[in-house]
Amino acid sequence: MIIETPRLILRPWTVDDAPALFRYASDPDVGPSAGWTPHRSVEDSIEIIRTVFAAPETYAVVLKSTGEPVGCCGIMIGARLHTAEMRPGEAEIGYWIGRPFWGNGYIPEAVRTLLSRCFLQLNLNSVWCGYYDGNVKSQSVCLKCGFRPHHTAYNAPTPLGDRRTEHFCLMTRRDFDALQS
Repeated sequence: MIIETPRLILRPWTVDDAPALFRYASDPDVGPSAGWTPHRSVEDSIEIIRTVFAAPETYAVVLKSTGEPVGCCGIMIGARLHTAEMRPGEAEIGYWIGRPFWGNGYIPEAVRTLLSRCFLQLNLNSVWCGYYDGNVKSQSVCLKCGFRPHHTAYNAPTPLGDRRTEHFCLMTRRDFDALQS
């Protein structure tokens, strides 16, 4: 599926995207703040595209102006694909973007579009979004998009093998409908 926004194209990742993915995912200020290891090679990026980014509803965030993928945004539905404890009819949205594109509003634009997909096409009841303590940029995305703080998990394990404080935000269908009116 390909989704367009005013400035972005959200589309599936391809192996041809690996050099661009490596360029941004190798930055030590990008992955660790989201709980994942920076990519060490283009081959690492190819492996991530073939495995992690092959999941349904995982999109390359591509700038219309350049055609280059500069980040990732996705809807995670199903067991073990998310960090929030979810019930049927719920999903989690995750995202990241390369450092040169921080502060341009691209991720809030992508997240709002995926929220519309969650509620209007996938007919979900609630959508979660989480961020680690100190990740002010991710916190800002949650708040800009209308998520409400829900709870905090202390000493939560991360894919990096450490433990952190993780904050969870929630948007219900009612919240989404209110934002649309």
